[in-house]
Amino acid sequence: MTPVFAAGTARAADPGPSVTRTGTTTLDSQALFFVSYDGLVNNNSFQKNGLLTYKGYQYAVWYTADRNAVVGRRVLGGSTWSTVKVGHTLRYNDSHNVISMGVSKVDGRLHLNMDSHSDGFTYVKSVAGLMDNPAGLSWTASRFGAPQSTLDGLALTSQFTYPQFVSTPDGKLQLSYRVAISGNGRNALAEYDGTRWTNLGEWSSSTGTYTSEHGSSTARNMYLHGIDYDRNGRLHSFFTWREQNGAVMCNSGGITNHDTGYVYSDDRGRTWRNNAGAVVGTTGGSDKVAVTDAGLVVDPLNPDHSLMNQESQFTDSAGRPHALISYVPGRFGQCTTNYVANRTANGRVFHVRKNASGTWQKTEIPVPLNSSQRTKLALDKYDNAYAIFPFGRIAGASAASGYTDWTVLFDGSGLNAFGEVVIDETRIAQDNVLSVLYQEKSSGTTPSALHVVDFRLPA
Repeated sequence: MTPVFAAGTARAADPGPSVTRTGTTTLDSQALFFVSYDGLVNNNSFQKNGLLTYKGYQYAVWYTADRNAVVGRRVLGGSTWSTVKVGHTLRYNDSHNVISMGVSKVDGRLHLNMDSHSDGFTYVKSVAGLMDNPAGLSWTASRFGAPQSTLDGLALTSQFTYPQFVSTPDGKLQLSYRVAISGNGRNALAEYDGTRWTNLGEWSSSTGTYTSEHGSSTARNMYLHGIDYDRNGRLHSFFTWREQNGAVMCNSGGITNHDTGYVYSDDRGRTWRNNAGAVVGTTGGSDKVAVTDAGLVVDPLNPDHSLMNQESQFTDSAGRPHALISYVPGRFGQCTTNYVANRTANGRVFHVRKNASGTWQKTEIPVPLNSSQRTKLALDKYDNAYAIFPFGRIAGASAASGYTDWTVLFDGSGLNAFGEVVIDETRIAQDNVLSVLYQEKSSGTTPSALHVVDFRLPA
């Protein structure tokens, strides 16, 4: 008799994690380069998405050396990219001002939101059907509408940051964003149904009192590690809180981020529940997800360890949530005094996940971070986990081991990658390939090459 396994159950015969480098393509030999907030505007890990795959084509966005926003596409596995300028030039040397892409499956449009950091944004969308018939429709600027400062007339906020598009299971497109500023901001959602954009409203709160052993803060913002639908239609978000008042820290050179929290929604982001299933917030309502709500924290950590915001998350084949978080563990001291230097010297990445019994498990990945920056997470079809570190290094762990056998699979040699990378979260399920977008190191504002390197995952 053939054994029957529940979804997401690793079997001994399943292959473990592996990556086989199959090729590298160049998006731009002279892409815009400047370092801001320790990162680059062309590959900040909180982009969703800087690289995506849809119906046999892969798409990428970036700024050229002359600051033009461009979108490129290629046939999956192809070596050449066709590029289009979308009519916008980057305003400031600020690495927050990334370009993010989304696809509204209901009408086959590509959407771009870009160039914002607590101010206005620029929005561009393609003609309907462009994503559904890529081989039959030419890739030209005429396929895109004029840049807008609203979503087809819908003005969201004058203080807009962190656009992240997510396609809903029913073919709509949602835009996650932050209202207001770091340390005093709220998360919000808008939704496109193929006809118009609707602002669903804010769902996280900036108010309430948080008190550490050092002091208190009465304002904050929730930073998302991601926002993703699983195969069953549940929307997941891991997050950290950032306090406005530095009095909560042991030293002013640290960073006020604390705790890893988790919420989910079973009604397309209208209401949010904690790990126990209790409603903790309503989007657009008076009760929002707040630091004082019970049951949010799945991994407690005080603000003294330089916990990074906006790391990454992924869901497995059974719809269970996984995240990567990083900070300076207590064995290196209980008070970071320079978050960049301390994270670079002693930062470590941890894999946090909900297991089959509903318990949260946490495993340290035994690879030094060697960077102040973020690591990306991906899971293959066997639920093996991959951590894509700064500089393009890749470590993997098998589902069969319970994610205890983390090992380096690719050391990043030959890439000359600057730091953080962007991955194509959508491609993995389509053809077992991990695509990584990275920019080569440079100095000052000297342009450098922007590439996509592909790795074949277990078949």
